[in-house]
Amino acid sequence: MTVPAPHFATHFAPHYAQLDSWIDAHFDEQVQFLQSLVQVPTDTPPGNNAPHAERTAELLKAMGLTAEKYAIPEDEVKAYGLETITNLIVRRKYGEGKTIALNAHGDVVPPGEGWAHPPYAGEIHNGAMFGRATAVSKSDFSTFTFATRALESLGLKLHGGVELHFTYDEEFGGEMGPGWLLAQGLTQPDLMIAAGFSYQVVTAHNGCLQMEVSVHGEMAHAAIPDSGTDALQGAVHILNALLALNTQYLQVTSKVEGISHPYLNVGQIIGGTNTNVVPGKVVFKLDRRMIPEENPVEVETSIRQTIADAAASFNPPRGGKQLKVEIKRILLANALKPLAGNQALVDAIQKHGLAVFGEAIPAVGTPLYTDVRLYAERGIPGVIYGAGPRTVRESNAKRSDEHVQLEDVRRATKVVARTLLDVLG
Repeated sequence: MTVPAPHFATHFAPHYAQLDSWIDAHFDEQVQFLQSLVQVPTDTPPGNNAPHAERTAELLKAMGLTAEKYAIPEDEVKAYGLETITNLIVRRKYGEGKTIALNAHGDVVPPGEGWAHPPYAGEIHNGAMFGRATAVSKSDFSTFTFATRALESLGLKLHGGVELHFTYDEEFGGEMGPGWLLAQGLTQPDLMIAAGFSYQVVTAHNGCLQMEVSVHGEMAHAAIPDSGTDALQGAVHILNALLALNTQYLQVTSKVEGISHPYLNVGQIIGGTNTNVVPGKVVFKLDRRMIPEENPVEVETSIRQTIADAAASFNPPRGGKQLKVEIKRILLANALKPLAGNQALVDAIQKHGLAVFGEAIPAVGTPLYTDVRLYAERGIPGVIYGAGPRTVRESNAKRSDEHVQLEDVRRATKVVARTLLDVLG
């Protein structure tokens, strides 16, 4: 039996050209909008992100787009480990029908060192804009905003609406961004597109478990180390057991294209009081990426058991105290598994990606984890698509000299605008 190809109304064809022309005519304005967004830092931590939301709302207002501001209560933000968060929703209702949310996050990791271009200038060199969040994901503040404006420029009768969701805690897990907006009942879209890159549409992603492990020994003078229990040696013993798991994880593979196998990383270690003191306490933080096929409860149980077994097998000096270990979960982000309702978005993005970029846009998974899972957990089908290169590495996201090719921004905006027309037309 032959499965028919996805059908899109042929009478939209002339309007695709109109959308493209509008985006081309307003692209200088779009680039200036992106520069303005990059020039307001949103380093997270510390996470003082409300000023960026205020600036974004000002810029949107100048375009005739009213942003609803939702400031997270100060005590909740502080308890979360950040300073300020104000999330934005722009609602554009065109008629009865589906509402599509377009979500991008404005929070970023701090720039770090090694930049050849200032991280908060938005400088343009050889057709690329450089700066923190140019690729992930302030670029898609611009993509989604100008795709929406292009759609409205047609003056057509549309069915449904668009919501722009600009949020500010993706780097911390999203619970105070889309998670908070959804939990408060402030939005309930039917479909969603989240910030991504231009050469693939992502339909699945890994989950993530993050944990903080405190290893307690007993401090002692460095001249008589056997009079205490070295927490650093104990932590190394536990770390060796944890990192050895990566060899086992290589045998566990995902069936989702673009996702390979689980992985465990230790990203931060803190401990000790002075050079001449045997450390009495060491704290490390681990990140365990989970493929969509894994059960998060089983993964966490396994990690905890590995830590407990390693701690029990550590031999302190004669008379020294046994290690004590405390484990705290920092984050549990579930994997994104495709929901059946996202196919209309996938079909439209692939169709228009081929037309605009001149190459096929595959539907794949990614080893990253994103805010899209928070929508999917509430039954809202979504995909990840936006402005950027083929890989995170190419963009230098989370590294020095992050950048985005402006031509990718232009073309991704056209793909999103055409997709909105297909779904809402």
